[in-house]
Amino acid sequence: MEAQASADSKATDHARGATFWSDRLFKAVVVACASVMGLLLLLFAYELWQSSQLSIRTFGWRFWVSRDWDPVRERFGALPFIWGTLLSSIAALMIAVPLSLGTAIFIAEVAPRWLRQPVSFVVELLAAIPSVVYGLWGMFVMVPWLRENVQKPLAQRFGFIPLFEGPAVGVSMMAAILILSVMIIPYITAVSREVILAVPRTQREASYGLGATKWETIRYVVLRYARVGILGAIILGYGRAVGETMAVTMVIGNRPDLTTSLLQPGYTMASVIANEFTEATSPLYLSALTEIGLLLFAITLLINALARFLVWRVTKGEGRY
Repeated sequence: MEAQASADSKATDHARGATFWSDRLFKAVVVACASVMGLLLLLFAYELWQSSQLSIRTFGWRFWVSRDWDPVRERFGALPFIWGTLLSSIAALMIAVPLSLGTAIFIAEVAPRWLRQPVSFVVELLAAIPSVVYGLWGMFVMVPWLRENVQKPLAQRFGFIPLFEGPAVGVSMMAAILILSVMIIPYITAVSREVILAVPRTQREASYGLGATKWETIRYVVLRYARVGILGAIILGYGRAVGETMAVTMVIGNRPDLTTSLLQPGYTMASVIANEFTEATSPLYLSALTEIGLLLFAITLLINALARFLVWRVTKGEGRY
């Protein structure tokens, strides 16, 4: 019996040792994976910073606030591209968020069961369409229709307003805003739908038990419970809008002009990099484009930091409810 107990004890110790080493190996592997991701981010930022040094030394902080973009004279300023990026992405978000939340609420709370899956499939299919296809559709279908049926009437009736001044040319900031809103709707809708579906059924049943209507339950219970996830979906859509390149490049007109008119061509940071990177023949030109990429990288980090701050502000008092 003692020999048997000793053998069992040795076997147990061996199993514990094997488990211990396997746990340590697993921990080392996942730590290495996480470290590689952080290292790649740091290397990416470092390479952008190094490649931008010529432009940074030449123009300094004026690069951020200058509106000149003259490759012939090598005078570069990023303000038109920063303005175009912020204007197009924020305006697209203002259009996309109500439509996305309405669609997500319809799928999760209102639509009958037989209709939920087809509508969800259509939403996911829109998210899978390549951006260049959106750009082709925008250039050959949306832009001509927009010019004749929307921009010309707006210019004729409200041309005295700075928002609609100038001739209707089709390719414009308005076209970029609309194509961006169409592209980010599937992302916000899909994430918001999953967040709403994740709300416990007991929350809804308790609300109905207290006499609340369906609208009151959705507004005061479901959306309140899911607000953090919905905020994350909105930030995800905004990040997609800021970094979108091909579709915007094809419909925005690509003119480095600082204007408030939605009918006039514009430019974004992603578009100018895609359009002019292969044409950059001088080191300063190439460095200026790289600094724009560095600015885009910094704005993306700022957006994520702001998202974290908003989530913290929202969830700070979570335990009180």
